[in-house]
Amino acid sequence: GTMFGTIPMQKADKSTDGFPDPSLDYRQHPQAYRIGHGERGVLTVQPYKSELLPLWHFKTPAEAEISSQALYKAFEQYKQAQDFVGMDMARKFLQMGYTRARRYARHRTGRKYAPDGSELPIELDEEKQQSAEIFQVLLRQVRNDEVYQELKRKHQQQVLAGRKSARSA
Repeated sequence: GTMFGTIPMQKADKSTDGFPDPSLDYRQHPQAYRIGHGERGVLTVQPYKSELLPLWHFKTPAEAEISSQALYKAFEQYKQAQDFVGMDMARKFLQMGYTRARRYARHRTGRKYAPDGSELPIELDEEKQQSAEIFQVLLRQVRNDEVYQELKRKHQQQVLAGRKSARSA
């Protein structure tokens, strides 16, 4: 085989640190939360998934408007509670609204590739494009929020500190 033949394939949403763990309450254990790339853990991390998923809709611009506002309101509530994990999860749902709506805006079925692996032709869907833009506005607002950025830095420092002390133990 090839040089890489022995390495098992990584599962898409799992990494070596066991994140995300569907059985863990991340409100009780925020230090176990990983920001990760993009939307990692968005449909796993509890109790936030249960709080945020019902707010998440993107099919029409009207739904996207209501949904993005509700997710932003949740973000603000988590912010008042100084709950970074909640803030970041709200960010991930806004991001997912944006990325999913954008994908459907370009491919009506939501599929980018044909079964043979070739890329399907782009057919633009104005409604989904509007939905994507609605989410994008609030996603930017969240990402640029000073409290969010500050708590994000603190969280990343705590995660690093935790890893260091685990190594030296």
